[in-house]
Amino acid sequence: MRGVRVGSGLDAHRFGSGRELMLGTVRVDHDQGLVGHSDGDVIAHAVCDALLAAAGLPDIGAHFPPGEPEWAGAPGERLLRLVRRLVEAEGYAVVNAHAVAVCERPKLAPYREAMQRSLSDILGAPVSVHATTSEGMGFTGRGEGIACQAVALVEARS
Repeated sequence: MRGVRVGSGLDAHRFGSGRELMLGTVRVDHDQGLVGHSDGDVIAHAVCDALLAAAGLPDIGAHFPPGEPEWAGAPGERLLRLVRRLVEAEGYAVVNAHAVAVCERPKLAPYREAMQRSLSDILGAPVSVHATTSEGMGFTGRGEGIACQAVALVEARS
């Protein structure tokens, strides 16, 4: 069935020194960045996976394998643009996406509008970003990293 499809995505990365913190394709002021083969942008990565799932495509790791030099340090913006093309090549258009980042720090409220604007521009559809804490529980609660869950809706193009 083509019609309208929904997908979800989840990503998590730990903090590490010597990297900029990129979230939702926006540089966030923080003393550490997220460790990953690419730029570690958990928001962009979770949205990518949600879009890929909605289009019935393999996950982000299948498209951008973590050991491949081509993707070393790749910005989340680049991955999202490529994922949008993959989704469109399958005959779908992005309707909207939503992401929820989980972290104790940094506070994301000052960056939310910039993230939403950037992600929406890249995908050509509305993207909302929320943030929450885990009330001190688990790796996010201890400030060891950030997790993000996303959902996306796509629609078959006529």
